Amino acid sequence: MFVLSDEQKALADAARAASLAHVAPTAREDDERELFRKDIFRALGEAGLCGVPTPEAWGGLGLGYLDYAVVLEEIAKVSASYAVTVAVNGLPQVILSQLGTDAQRAEWLPRLAAGEALGAFALSEPSSGSDAASLRATAVRDGDHYVLNGTKFWITHGGYADVYVVMARTGGPGPKGIGAFLVAGDTPGLSFGKKEEKMGMRASPTVEVVLENARVHASQLIGGESEGFRCAMSALDSGRITIGATSVGLAQAALDAAGAYACQRKQFDTQIIDFQGVGFMLADMACRVETARLLVHKAAWLRDQKLPYSHVAAMAKCVATDAAMSVTTDAVQVFGGYGYTREYPVERYMRDAKVMQIVEGTNQVQRVVIARHLKRHYGEA
Repeated sequence: MFVLSDEQKALADAARAASLAHVAPTAREDDERELFRKDIFRALGEAGLCGVPTPEAWGGLGLGYLDYAVVLEEIAKVSASYAVTVAVNGLPQVILSQLGTDAQRAEWLPRLAAGEALGAFALSEPSSGSDAASLRATAVRDGDHYVLNGTKFWITHGGYADVYVVMARTGGPGPKGIGAFLVAGDTPGLSFGKKEEKMGMRASPTVEVVLENARVHASQLIGGESEGFRCAMSALDSGRITIGATSVGLAQAALDAAGAYACQRKQFDTQIIDFQGVGFMLADMACRVETARLLVHKAAWLRDQKLPYSHVAAMAKCVATDAAMSVTTDAVQVFGGYGYTREYPVERYMRDAKVMQIVEGTNQVQRVVIARHLKRHYGEA
């Protein structure tokens, strides 16, 4: 956990090489033009980066979440948007690996893991964000099918994905009345609303998803009619590790840029890193990055060892995303006026970092999760 194995170092090298070859050439343009290039996602899949923890039997590499974190960090150093693409594509894989039928796995897992198909996760709605159990989209049984109606907001890959894991209400109020469904991207009744114009993560499309009498065969229900919320929470626990790893990569990229600039830039015939105000700032940035990385790796290691990890994943997500926001903001400060321009990438890093504190459960929600764990721990003491 403290030192990567030779195999993990080789995996990091492969992820770095693929990211530099396929993502880096258009990263700035994709941000400025809000472009998502599916061919880049496919190239990352061909490099073996889109199914790292998915079992080999279903087309993945069969590795652990620590390996996955290493891969996502390397991609995020080049583009946080495409790291999020790989991470979100992993959510349906987590759900299917844990709760899917063999037929569902055979249909989707090999393609998702290879980057041949793009997956999406549809939980949030206009009136249910942090309170996910209050969702209103419905799934009504009609013979051998379910008819889905409702609107989903903030859906990464909306309009681009080949399959969506959609949470919809199959019964009464609360989490027990929610089911999870595989909805193919070409399903009649599935359409897409506005694409959000975002401050950051502009190469990662976020689109409204609309379901109007979309018929889905009953065989596409994942688990039972009351298993949807459990599907979602299981995926989000894992997703907090991947968002944490992406944030570490983003913060590391900002630190690398600021550190290199501080050694090149001179004022009063002195490298600015030698001014205590800048040098101490960089030191604090390095501390935050390393602290976040270690906590993300611990959460991933606990998951790999099949030990309780939900509260540590919440800590990792909270610490890593707060670190990314702080480090990228300080990187802009190190660059001074240049940092506020698009000539250097640190302004993109700062814009990308903000949303990391919001997605996969806001950092306020993470603190609720952590506090509940502490209450159980100390209440039993």
